[in-house]
Amino acid sequence: MSRMQEKIIDKSTIAVAGIDVGKSQLDVFIHPANIRLKISNEKRAIRTLICELTKHDVALVTLEATGKYHVLAHEMIHDGGIDVAVVNPFRSRQFSDSMGKLAKTDTIDAEVLAHFAQRMQPEASTPMSKQVKMLRDLHSARRQVVQEISDLKRKLHTTDNRFIARQIKSRIAMGERHKVSLESEIHTGISSCPELLEKFNILISIPNVGKITAATMLADLSELGQANAKEIAALAGVAPMNWDSGAKHGKRMIRGGRQSVRNALYMCAVSSIKRNDPFGKTYRNLVKRGKNPKVALTAVMRKIVIVANTLITQRRTWKEVPPPSSPLAYFYSGRASLELCGDSAQHGLKKIA
Repeated sequence: MSRMQEKIIDKSTIAVAGIDVGKSQLDVFIHPANIRLKISNEKRAIRTLICELTKHDVALVTLEATGKYHVLAHEMIHDGGIDVAVVNPFRSRQFSDSMGKLAKTDTIDAEVLAHFAQRMQPEASTPMSKQVKMLRDLHSARRQVVQEISDLKRKLHTTDNRFIARQIKSRIAMGERHKVSLESEIHTGISSCPELLEKFNILISIPNVGKITAATMLADLSELGQANAKEIAALAGVAPMNWDSGAKHGKRMIRGGRQSVRNALYMCAVSSIKRNDPFGKTYRNLVKRGKNPKVALTAVMRKIVIVANTLITQRRTWKEVPPPSSPLAYFYSGRASLELCGDSAQHGLKKIA
């Protein structure tokens, strides 16, 4: 037997579990022991479940993202020393269809998730910190209020009844007050966490990135600073995907990703079109070269999120230039310094020279 063959691990022997999450109940399937459990979605029952998973040496638990209902199980099982992968329900449904399991029940879904864990080996995810969870909840509430205000303003333009118009205006005013209160609470939450505050200050130092966009990225793109450029672009939904088949070579297009982050990046890209910063120059250069304006905007969106990821990884703001003795000095001696350091790049180049 060759060395490569000696290193082969039979994944079918690794114990895994799938959990179908409900509001008040968890359906569990442990593979390959073929054990099915139904427990309450509360702390005492989940502690008992952790003991059962440990007894069967379960290495990975897979559950679907279901709003807030999966959070307790995710946190407690992770704290119990067992890896937990939170997967997109669309992926698990597609996997179930590929297995020929067209029926859908909680028991079937738990078994499918266990097989998904065993065959696909999804990457384990760490639960969000309390600060990020709080920020995400606040930002989600603000987004809902903003959407409600927009809907009410559209209704206001379509009514001729004065009584209804007064009520709509009153609800709009209340929504505006709630939005201001939520934004104040978001700012307080970020300021109270040194790690979030540092990232926030880095993000708002980037041209065209405002406070709301920075808060959106912190809340809905917590992987900033922990992923590479390709991964962060894909998570934000601005990475072009190939669309080829045989002799056909289709146009690459973006798909998937976090919609709220992509929407925020779009507004940043639009605001940079006529500005004399690296992002605006990138847009105009691409259009001059014959690129479709929407394609150019997407390129700017991708550049903004990659720059944000790079700056957070390096823990520095947009205008901060490393000293001449830094090992990064050579990197900043070229074109990259203009793209990452902004207006202070020329001053930095003189120092390096």
